[in-house]
Amino acid sequence: MPEVNEMTREGYEELKNELEYLITVKRKENAERLKEAISYGDISENAEYDAAKDEQAETERRVFEIEALLRTAKVVEAASDNVDEGTVQIGRTVRVQEVNRNIEVEYKLVGTRESDPLKGKISAASAVGQHLIGHKAGDVVEFQVPAGMAKYKILEVK
Repeated sequence: MPEVNEMTREGYEELKNELEYLITVKRKENAERLKEAISYGDISENAEYDAAKDEQAETERRVFEIEALLRTAKVVEAASDNVDEGTVQIGRTVRVQEVNRNIEVEYKLVGTRESDPLKGKISAASAVGQHLIGHKAGDVVEFQVPAGMAKYKILEVK
């Protein structure tokens, strides 16, 4: 049985849009680039042809990858009926205070494939995500990390 990839509606839609772009635009661009490179003559020593073939292969690899992800996707809606509105879960944004460093941070919990810490999106499968899931505003969560103990106070769930 294939692995289920939990993701937010936003992440699912982004993948669908990327796939559509790759199929409708990028494949045509690749074909044109290959056609042009072939027109230069001998392809055995044609760097432009090799680069175009590499780009085409990369596009097809990504199409295959996205199609596999979408086939196994399970969209987790942020406002699930069976989970209290104020509970941390995938698709929700949580504002926490890192107690040990006395700083506030805001994270959106997303599926593993959507994770982008630089944009404030952390995977629900990450150490922080795993420990925040199921908690509510006001809860203090402590857990072991390689550098010692991490301690987060949940300030808000939205």
